[in-house]
Amino acid sequence: MYELPSGAEIQNVIATLKSSALYYLPEIFLSALFLVVILVDLVFRPKKHHPLSLTSLAGLAASLYFIWQQHAMTGREIFFGMYVIDEFAIFFKYFFVFSGILAVLISMVSDELNSRTSGLGEYYALVIGMVIGMVMMASSADLLMIFLSMELVSLSAYVLTGYLKRERRSTEGALKYLIYGAVSSGLMIYGFSILYGLTGETNIVEISRVLAERGYDPLTLMVASIMILAGIGYKVGAVPFHFWSPDVYEGAPIPVTAFLSVASKAAGFALLIRFFYVAVPHGAVAEPLTPGSEWLFLLMILSVASMIYGNIVALWQTNVKRLLAYSSIAHAGYILLGIIAMDELGTQATLFYLISYLLMNFGAFLVAVIIANKTGSENIEDYRGLGRRMPLAGAAMTVFLISLVGLPPTVGFIGKLMIFSALLAKGSVFVWLALVGILTSVISLYYYMLIPLNMYLRESEQPLPDSIKAGVLPQILTAGLMLLTLYFGIFFTPLSDFAHYAVELFGNRLY
Repeated sequence: MYELPSGAEIQNVIATLKSSALYYLPEIFLSALFLVVILVDLVFRPKKHHPLSLTSLAGLAASLYFIWQQHAMTGREIFFGMYVIDEFAIFFKYFFVFSGILAVLISMVSDELNSRTSGLGEYYALVIGMVIGMVMMASSADLLMIFLSMELVSLSAYVLTGYLKRERRSTEGALKYLIYGAVSSGLMIYGFSILYGLTGETNIVEISRVLAERGYDPLTLMVASIMILAGIGYKVGAVPFHFWSPDVYEGAPIPVTAFLSVASKAAGFALLIRFFYVAVPHGAVAEPLTPGSEWLFLLMILSVASMIYGNIVALWQTNVKRLLAYSSIAHAGYILLGIIAMDELGTQATLFYLISYLLMNFGAFLVAVIIANKTGSENIEDYRGLGRRMPLAGAAMTVFLISLVGLPPTVGFIGKLMIFSALLAKGSVFVWLALVGILTSVISLYYYMLIPLNMYLRESEQPLPDSIKAGVLPQILTAGLMLLTLYFGIFFTPLSDFAHYAVELFGNRLY
């Protein structure tokens, strides 16, 4: 017969929740910011973005203080082990908040969004909602918490994708995103149920312990891993879970596309690293060609397929957002290479690459916003002659694209160099993966350089003014991201050290 909990047990639960809340301040603050943005919209009903965007920027910047405070709280499990505070989670919290700040800044300069006078509060509230969900994904250590945080991100993303509801491509992209998201979530939760059936646990640390102590059926674990990988693979946009990416990236507002391509992808990788490094028994993350390492081959297949498919299909794209969508699929493959290395160096390279991807991809989309504001087009052919008429935008776009290729002296070169070095350090078994990465990077050089080719070496067939002004804020943001892309390509030690800090203690507990 079921017994009701005693008063002492209830008091103990309440005390645990209260103490846990003290370590949950960044998430609480961001949740309060979410409500404040909605209240500002309801009370003042602003007709322009500025009150809401400035409120969002101030709140996101202030949340960095609470994240900074967590440096002294690492190594803790809160809410009965469902949530962890460690260096790895703190790294990604900074990453997601900075991504949110950049998304808001790009939104402020986008005519596509500034032309609207309704639904502004919902837009910024949902951006903040996505940040909250991604921050939670980075710290989740329980199957239930993982699923809830992923759904918070996904539900916000579905609405943001369809924000331009009067445009057919926006609503089409949102519908496809919703359908693919629902299927992938269903697969993932089914994989979780199998894992729970094997172990009777939902905490990923306990799952790993039970699997190691009691043993497991390899086939059953493999089926569960494939289903879970399908859910996470959809989030990172890797082949064959990428089908939503091109239509969603093309249909969503450009700032939302930039946010999805960087932050949402990074959240998926944060979850992938924590889940598979912790929950999968250590015997299954040994060297390839050993029993129990079958899921590592799955990651290899996903990585190679993403690199090849993303780069080859991008060759035929004429829309900048679709080109960057397929580019994003390819970069998911490159990032997976670092995870496949399965050691501290590979994880550090993965985190460094994500930072470099944040700078160069947000930069590329920012220039796309500026050009779309002035030309009303996202077609690569309409970039003709803009290099001379918009010199800063042309130079910055060239730098960002060179970085996406992975050429010096940009931060993208250092990112790929670290990824390939981590693979080569693992021995000859991984050499072929590095070779595929290098060859596909050469392919990417062709379609990336089509944009500078049009901007500098081809003239527009339509009459254009001799000079096109972009505005002060867009130019400041463009110059800042371009300089950071170049600066960290030469002086990359601070970013490398930050990535090493994130994985050092985390790695020592796992490898």
